[in-house]
Amino acid sequence: MTAQALTYKKKTKNLEIAVTPHFLEQQSDPERSLFVWAYHIVITNRDHERWKLTSRYWEITDAHGLTQTVEGEGVVGEQPLIHPGTSFEYTSGVPLKTPCGMMTGHYIMLCSNGEQAKIGIPLFSLDSPFDKRQAN
Repeated sequence: MTAQALTYKKKTKNLEIAVTPHFLEQQSDPERSLFVWAYHIVITNRDHERWKLTSRYWEITDAHGLTQTVEGEGVVGEQPLIHPGTSFEYTSGVPLKTPCGMMTGHYIMLCSNGEQAKIGIPLFSLDSPFDKRQAN
């Protein structure tokens, strides 16, 4: 039986970020300490203004507490303009050397009224079936 994927959500400035991570067993190789996830993101504009995603910032933490940061322009090669009442969706991925971890971050977005804002991405868990954690 496959576990149902969890969706993590966060709302900032009437922009809702929803993230659904999925472990990619076919691309992972536990014997070589390679664990790969895809994460699907939906950015929904519930504001009355247009917003443009200009850059991203990620903090990716593995099970050993090692954190790497990733930042750059746009997402998946785009700087999408998200109109009121619409959404932008994309899927990306991340490899780790441990069977679990977590990610969080933010987007820098520019509103059609000239305002620039840091839009939070919810903290989400990267869990694989190879994670051996046990509750006390």
